[in-house]
Amino acid sequence: MIVRKLRKEHNWSQEQLAILSGLSIRTIQRVESGQSASLETQKSLASVFNIELIKLTEEIPMIDKKTEKWKEQPLWFRLSLLGVRSRRTQVFFEISLIVIGIAALYIDANVFSGLVSMNFEQINRYAAPAFILGAYLTGCSTRYGDNKQLW
Repeated sequence: MIVRKLRKEHNWSQEQLAILSGLSIRTIQRVESGQSASLETQKSLASVFNIELIKLTEEIPMIDKKTEKWKEQPLWFRLSLLGVRSRRTQVFFEISLIVIGIAALYIDANVFSGLVSMNFEQINRYAAPAFILGAYLTGCSTRYGDNKQLW
């Protein structure tokens, strides 16, 4: 949803938006994080922003990669978002890498101890840290995009 973008355009805090819309702060946080909102919540927000209800359900593309704003971003950031179209996808990658990294730690420490060849253990020893490092770097690029308001 585009609630965060609209709220920032009006220079409102989440608390102010909650008061104006008659919703809880937690509801505003959930909607801004991309979770689904009830029809009543959407109507309240549309009313506060004075926009059509359909506008709230439009998907925001991450960024137009042909703009000058995109070209001004550092190379590491642009490369980290190859194939990523939205913040939600980027966060999904981050969480997936964390889960795989933790699973690899578990597998390395408990499941395959003494049951597999040394080669697999050597490979697996580096897999968990690699996935966790990947999650960290993905998170860094997500936070950078948040700070620069690129989403």
